Amino acid sequence: MSGPVDGPSDGGPGVGGPADDPAGWGTIATAAGEFRLRRVRLPADLGLLTRWMNDPEVAAFWELAGPSAVTEQHLRRQLDGDGRSLPCLGLLDDTPMSYWEVYRADLDPLAAHYPARPHDAGLHLLLGPAASRGRGLGTALLAALTDRVLRERPHCERVVAEPDVRNRRSVRAFRRAGFRLAAELDLPDKRAALMVRDRTPHPA
Repeated sequence: MSGPVDGPSDGGPGVGGPADDPAGWGTIATAAGEFRLRRVRLPADLGLLTRWMNDPEVAAFWELAGPSAVTEQHLRRQLDGDGRSLPCLGLLDDTPMSYWEVYRADLDPLAAHYPARPHDAGLHLLLGPAASRGRGLGTALLAALTDRVLRERPHCERVVAEPDVRNRRSVRAFRRAGFRLAAELDLPDKRAALMVRDRTPHPA
């Protein structure tokens, strides 16, 4: 996977009690190792995330390259917001290796561009170290985390994502993680592939 599940949306999601906070969902066993999310901490995580955002493969889709202030502004909008979008580091066997945004898609600007349903969850993802990409790790983690989202949020009937249609690695990773291509969307900053994974399998 080259970087994002998608370049970020501006704000967006979620809201509620502890079950809404991915950092409280515990460790997830995967074939790649023990995976968990923890909330981004500033300023401690800023240097690492800035380096990842300046990787050309990541920057091509996230568009957050530049000095640390650019990354910090993006993170603070979420950390200081209402909890709709939760920025997290993904740790594999306790090593930070990915960045995630778990958000409420039905409360996000994205909802104006597709037939959103109440409690739709959304995911953005980038794999930080280049060595983590291109070997199926994104698919494994997406599948595991999506299962956990649906388990922890019983009112959520589906998880969505909107990677740039040009980001073929990302689209392919979502497909392999059980998502289907529901539509292509013209968003303000890109043409996106709307990827959807339903709680109940969608008829072929």
